Amino acid sequence: MAKSTIELDATDRRILRALQRDGRMAVTAIAEQVGLSATPCLRRIKRLEETGVIARYAAVVDPARVGLPIQAFVQVALSSHAEDVASAFHKALAAREEVIAAYAMSGGMDYMLHVMAADFDAYAEFALKALLRMPGVKETRSSFVLTALKPPGALPL
Repeated sequence: MAKSTIELDATDRRILRALQRDGRMAVTAIAEQVGLSATPCLRRIKRLEETGVIARYAAVVDPARVGLPIQAFVQVALSSHAEDVASAFHKALAAREEVIAAYAMSGGMDYMLHVMAADFDAYAEFALKALLRMPGVKETRSSFVLTALKPPGALPL
C-alpha cells in the first residue's frame, strides 16, 4: 500500500536537507541555516517526525572499518508467489542480520537483497546454509561490490 505524501514547503525541505547532512545538528544551528527562530524550527522538526517524513535517526558506519568489507547484491526468485510462501520468506529474511536491505522487485527476479559479510567464507555460509534454505527460494544470483562509486546519500529535496 502506498504511503500518502506529506505537503512540504521550502523551509521544510531546507530543514530536511540540513538533517540529512548532519542528524546531530542542534536545532539552533538548523534554525539559523533555514532562517527561523529555534521554537518554530523545533515545531517543524517534531511535525516531520510525527508524520513519518523523518523515519528515524542513524549514524552512517563505514562497513570495512567494522569488519564487513564484503557487500553483495543478491537477486532471489521464489518457486511460488503464494502468500504463505512469500510471508515465510519475509520472516526468514527479517531474522538474518547479514541482509541489511531487501526489496520486492519487478522483472526476472522477485527480490533484491543487500548483504554484508566479514569475508567470502562468511558470505558462502550465509548463502549456502541460510539463503538457499529459506522457504520458497528457487534461484539466487549474487553480484559483489568492487567499489562504491556513489554510496547511498541524501534524498534530492
